[in-house]
Amino acid sequence: MGKRIRVQRRGRGSKTFQAATHKRIAPARYPSLQKEKRLSVVTGQIQQLVHDPGRGSPLALIKLDDGETYYSIVPEGVYEGQDVEVGSEASVRIGNVVPVGKLPEGTTVCNIELSPGDGGKLARSSGSFATIVSHTPDGTVLKMPSGKNIYVNDMCLATVGVVSGAGRVEKPFLKAGNKYYYMKSKGHKYPRTRGRAMIAAVHPYGGGRRGGRKVTTVSHRTPPGRKVGLIAARRAGQKKK
Repeated sequence: MGKRIRVQRRGRGSKTFQAATHKRIAPARYPSLQKEKRLSVVTGQIQQLVHDPGRGSPLALIKLDDGETYYSIVPEGVYEGQDVEVGSEASVRIGNVVPVGKLPEGTTVCNIELSPGDGGKLARSSGSFATIVSHTPDGTVLKMPSGKNIYVNDMCLATVGVVSGAGRVEKPFLKAGNKYYYMKSKGHKYPRTRGRAMIAAVHPYGGGRRGGRKVTTVSHRTPPGRKVGLIAARRAGQKKK
């Protein structure tokens, strides 16, 4: 009888598969502003730029004039000691947080709220940004990093600029140890052995070449020992032309 496969062991939540979240600084979220503050402007200052393990871009510690502090995603071009503005009446300047409905068309933004008050959900990875396409009665149209256009509420906050750390993934790791510690900070297991390289007792794809009798697509209701590969896929291979 074979041992439990990686998917089963990961699901049990052992220390081997847990990310070292105790080393992380803080979640990157906008402050929970009251409605009157969102409609006006609150000024603040960037106190510190810090590295957050497992995150591609730095974090900025921002202290507002009303005494509230929060950590936020850092766009390119900001610096420690820079003054920032948050609210509908904030100027369109890199680092300022403005509702998307108040931004002119063509503005590049990042760390965008999906619904007002959620703290920021979209375009947060290093080098990513969205573009204000147009303003409509249904909301503001944004062109996402994927190229898809979406509608969001006009009162959703966004940071003006592009997330810092662009080009980070283009630099090679060069050494397996560097990749190991990078993956460990995210809670990912590395290195990963291919299922086809294993014996039949320890993986559904093990034991030589994958024949035509064993399908590669599995259902959402498949038990953990079989739930590997193409989960609930619409098709098993490339789309035929």
